[in-house]
Amino acid sequence: MRVLIIDDEPRARNFIRRLLARDCSVEIAGQCANGYEAIHAIKTKRPDLIFLDVQMPEIDGFMVLERLHPQEMPAVIFVTAYDQYALRAFEQHALDYLLKPFDEERFVRTL
Repeated sequence: MRVLIIDDEPRARNFIRRLLARDCSVEIAGQCANGYEAIHAIKTKRPDLIFLDVQMPEIDGFMVLERLHPQEMPAVIFVTAYDQYALRAFEQHALDYLLKPFDEERFVRTL
């Protein structure tokens, strides 16, 4: 499974990367620090799954998804510190919604 990590916070990206690296069935396709990078990476790297932060400068996570064609859409797990976006995330067909700070056990259940 090819996975892309999208979060403007380096610590959050590194935490997710470390957790993913423990699963031999996961290939980390890349990391993105903003929505522009995310759109480009999704279109070129074609990940199966993305871990997507909601609040990022200029282009938020929902705007990233809006700029993709349906055939480009990977599975999405939102990762955010804000619970108020959960309903909207599931309306976008998110697989899950990880609320920061989350622990390894919660992450493994999601994955």
